[in-house]
Amino acid sequence: MFLNINVESSEPIYRQIYLQIKEMINQGMLPANSKLPSTREMAVLLKVSRSSVITAYELLEKRGYIFTVGGKGTFVQYRELSKRDNVYIDWSKNTNNLAKAAEKLDIMKQEQIYKKGMISFKSIAPDETLFDIDELKRSFLNLIALEEGKIFNYGYARGYKPLIDTLLEYMASKGVDTKGKAILITNGFTEAFDIILSSITEKGDTILCENPTHNTAIKIMKLHGLNLLGVPMTPEGLDLEALEEAVNSNCIKASYLIPSYHNPTGIVMPYEKRKAAYEILSKKHIPIIEDGFTEELQHHGGHIAPISAISGKGNSVIYIGSFSKILSPGMRLGWIFADSKLIDTLESVKRSRNIHTSFVDQGILYQYMKGPGFDKYIKRVRNIYRERYEKTRDLCERYIPNEYITGNGGLYLFIKLKGINARKLLDRCIQRGVIFTPGDIFHTDGSGWDTLRIGFSRTSLQDIEKGIKIIGEEAKLELENGNQGL
Repeated sequence: MFLNINVESSEPIYRQIYLQIKEMINQGMLPANSKLPSTREMAVLLKVSRSSVITAYELLEKRGYIFTVGGKGTFVQYRELSKRDNVYIDWSKNTNNLAKAAEKLDIMKQEQIYKKGMISFKSIAPDETLFDIDELKRSFLNLIALEEGKIFNYGYARGYKPLIDTLLEYMASKGVDTKGKAILITNGFTEAFDIILSSITEKGDTILCENPTHNTAIKIMKLHGLNLLGVPMTPEGLDLEALEEAVNSNCIKASYLIPSYHNPTGIVMPYEKRKAAYEILSKKHIPIIEDGFTEELQHHGGHIAPISAISGKGNSVIYIGSFSKILSPGMRLGWIFADSKLIDTLESVKRSRNIHTSFVDQGILYQYMKGPGFDKYIKRVRNIYRERYEKTRDLCERYIPNEYITGNGGLYLFIKLKGINARKLLDRCIQRGVIFTPGDIFHTDGSGWDTLRIGFSRTSLQDIEKGIKIIGEEAKLELENGNQGL
């Protein structure tokens, strides 16, 4: 029997023996009832320890590949060999409409891909180099000491109770009335939004949102077969006159709003405007799905109460919070704060999909939030992002021909160009190693061809200056060449 054993391989010797004999049996090279060498003979033959062979044989027997007869030896078990005919399925014709729509709306497959060495303004994820890994390690060790092995077992669909209690206190600190409300922990914003829409809307319903708005939210709403009713933005957020007209002229099932550091414009809606928007929607009993987004990263102005705080004891606002843009995208943790009866329903929907969000991640976040590290981190990154914001804004205003620039802080700016097609500009910039996000992907009505979003959270001050200058130079060339409009 020929087996190729590599003593330098990271694969253990016993496993190499197991895999090779298994393959020989599956391919019919070792017929049923044929006798294998004894463990001692095989060890000598392969020049390996007998214990490795014994372990391999035990595993083969356990998996039903061989059997042992006392006093006679070890034999190959009979196995019906599967036919080796190659079967090909045309999966392009065997995926459903949901899959086709998801692929069509998948901008990650359609947009220009970052290449090493590029200056990228696409990402609005937090800078991972700013995160205190040592503090996270301490949080993990504290969790293990507290929960021991329990944290690695199945958890509860609603979430890790200590974290839920902490987040309820967190919401209360924002001025939100938590009486009669509850929290469901999710795998970030995407799952939270999807669960909500799955539970309160039907295909064909109309959902109101800002125009432009979060491109991932657009994708999810379209996948649910919803009709998107986009309301235009002003420099201070939602156009209230347009909102009132939309509400009075349409049958709206729900609304989706981002009042703080709106994505993609970065606009922070003033308190009075939030209150007015809430009152307009409340008159028609239209639920508000409020996206908290990067609310915690305010570095200009004071705290503005979320719409969920304005609603008081009412239950028409569903708040989605997430730590993906604050701490780390790798820590896929978010939460839904809503009426307790609704949370009961959403909990069942979540349980039917993925049982629960990782209890390990939840436990680590809880330990992190209750320690000094969280507040310290938030204060630190606010200062760093403020510096990057001010630098980026100054450079954009100086070098890029624009009609206006919006963004009150956060992690990005939004630019309306002076009649320049953003995608044509992007093509030119890519040739010089600079990439950004064209603004049309954020619009509900196909507009926004002359807009773009600049994300600066993961870009150094040096690269920010270099990259903005390149965008500005190429934009001016577009103007000089008369390549304006669509």
